[in-house]
Amino acid sequence: MSYDVNGTAIEADKNGYLVNREDWSEDVAKAIAAAEGIELTDKHWDLINYLREEFYENRENQPNTRTILKAMSAAWGEKIKQNALYELFPLDPSKQGGKIAGLPESRRKGGY
Repeated sequence: MSYDVNGTAIEADKNGYLVNREDWSEDVAKAIAAAEGIELTDKHWDLINYLREEFYENRENQPNTRTILKAMSAAWGEKIKQNALYELFPLDPSKQGGKIAGLPESRRKGGY
Protein backbone atom coordinates (compact mmCIF):
# COMPACT_ATOMS: atom_id res chain seq x y z
CA MET A 1 0.00 0.00 0.00
CA SER A 2 1.12 3.57 -0.54
CA TYR A 3 -0.17 7.13 -0.31
CA ASP A 4 0.19 9.56 -3.21
CA VAL A 5 1.55 12.81 -1.84
CA ASN A 6 2.29 15.55 -4.35
CA GLY A 7 3.11 12.99 -7.04
CA THR A 8 5.32 10.87 -4.78
CA ALA A 9 4.35 7.41 -3.52
CA ILE A 10 4.82 7.14 0.24
CA GLU A 11 5.09 3.50 1.26
CA ALA A 12 2.82 2.12 4.00
CA ASP A 13 2.23 -1.34 5.43
CA LYS A 14 -0.95 -3.36 4.88
CA ASN A 15 -2.66 -1.48 7.76
CA GLY A 16 -1.79 1.95 6.36
CA TYR A 17 1.04 2.84 8.76
CA LEU A 18 4.15 4.44 7.30
CA VAL A 19 6.99 2.05 6.59
CA ASN A 20 9.53 4.84 7.05
CA ARG A 21 8.62 7.32 9.81
CA GLU A 22 10.95 9.91 8.25
CA ASP A 23 8.52 10.15 5.30
CA TRP A 24 5.98 11.93 7.51
CA SER A 25 5.04 15.55 6.83
CA GLU A 26 1.86 17.55 7.17
CA ASP A 27 1.04 16.73 3.54
CA VAL A 28 1.49 13.03 4.27
CA ALA A 29 -0.79 13.40 7.31
CA LYS A 30 -3.43 15.01 5.11
CA ALA A 31 -3.17 12.13 2.60
CA ILE A 32 -3.50 9.49 5.33
CA ALA A 33 -6.43 11.38 6.88
CA ALA A 34 -8.15 11.63 3.48
CA ALA A 35 -7.74 7.87 3.02
CA GLU A 36 -9.35 7.45 6.47
CA GLY A 37 -12.22 9.77 5.50
CA ILE A 38 -11.14 12.53 7.89
CA GLU A 39 -10.81 16.23 7.12
CA LEU A 40 -8.26 17.67 9.53
CA THR A 41 -9.22 20.62 11.74
CA ASP A 42 -7.19 22.54 14.33
CA LYS A 43 -8.31 20.10 17.02
CA HIS A 44 -7.10 17.16 14.92
CA TRP A 45 -3.73 18.89 14.58
CA ASP A 46 -3.57 19.52 18.34
CA LEU A 47 -3.99 15.81 18.96
CA ILE A 48 -1.60 14.78 16.16
CA ASN A 49 1.08 17.15 17.43
CA TYR A 50 0.59 15.91 21.00
CA LEU A 51 1.01 12.28 19.88
CA ARG A 52 4.15 13.13 17.92
CA GLU A 53 5.63 15.08 20.84
CA GLU A 54 4.94 12.23 23.26
CA PHE A 55 6.51 9.70 20.91
CA TYR A 56 9.62 11.65 19.97
CA GLU A 57 10.25 13.48 23.24
CA ASN A 58 9.11 10.87 25.77
CA ARG A 59 10.90 7.61 24.89
CA GLU A 60 8.45 6.57 22.16
CA ASN A 61 5.45 6.80 24.47
CA GLN A 62 2.12 6.19 22.75
CA PRO A 63 -0.54 7.45 25.18
CA ASN A 64 -3.85 5.70 25.61
CA THR A 65 -7.21 7.41 25.20
CA ARG A 66 -7.53 8.38 28.87
CA THR A 67 -4.14 10.12 28.80
CA ILE A 68 -5.01 11.88 25.53
CA LEU A 69 -8.32 12.99 27.06
CA LYS A 70 -6.53 14.65 29.98
CA ALA A 71 -3.94 16.30 27.72
CA MET A 72 -6.52 17.66 25.27
CA SER A 73 -8.73 18.91 28.10
CA ALA A 74 -5.74 20.88 29.37
CA ALA A 75 -4.77 22.09 25.89
CA TRP A 76 -8.29 23.19 24.99
CA GLY A 77 -9.03 24.70 28.41
CA GLU A 78 -12.19 22.69 28.98
CA LYS A 79 -13.10 19.32 30.40
CA ILE A 80 -13.95 17.13 27.43
CA LYS A 81 -15.50 13.71 27.27
CA GLN A 82 -14.18 10.68 25.46
CA ASN A 83 -16.76 10.96 22.68
CA ALA A 84 -15.20 14.30 21.65
CA LEU A 85 -11.99 12.44 20.80
CA TYR A 86 -13.88 9.72 18.95
CA GLU A 87 -15.64 12.38 16.89
CA LEU A 88 -12.18 13.43 15.69
CA PHE A 89 -10.81 9.89 15.19
CA PRO A 90 -13.74 7.42 15.11
CA LEU A 91 -11.60 4.27 14.94
CA ASP A 92 -9.67 5.17 18.13
CA PRO A 93 -7.94 8.45 18.95
CA SER A 94 -4.69 6.80 20.00
CA LYS A 95 -4.46 4.34 17.11
CA GLN A 96 -6.05 6.19 14.19
CA GLY A 97 -4.56 9.47 15.41
CA GLY A 98 -1.16 7.77 15.67
CA LYS A 99 -1.44 6.47 12.13
CA ILE A 100 -2.13 9.95 10.79
CA ALA A 101 0.69 11.29 12.99
CA GLY A 102 3.10 8.93 11.22
CA LEU A 103 3.78 6.79 14.28
CA PRO A 104 4.22 3.00 14.34
CA GLU A 105 1.18 0.85 14.93
CA SER A 106 0.42 0.49 18.63
CA ARG A 107 0.12 -3.10 19.81
CA ARG A 108 -1.65 -2.04 23.00
CA LYS A 109 -5.14 -3.45 23.46
CA GLY A 110 -8.06 -1.14 24.07
CA GLY A 111 -8.13 2.61 24.25
CA TYR A 112 -8.50 3.06 27.98
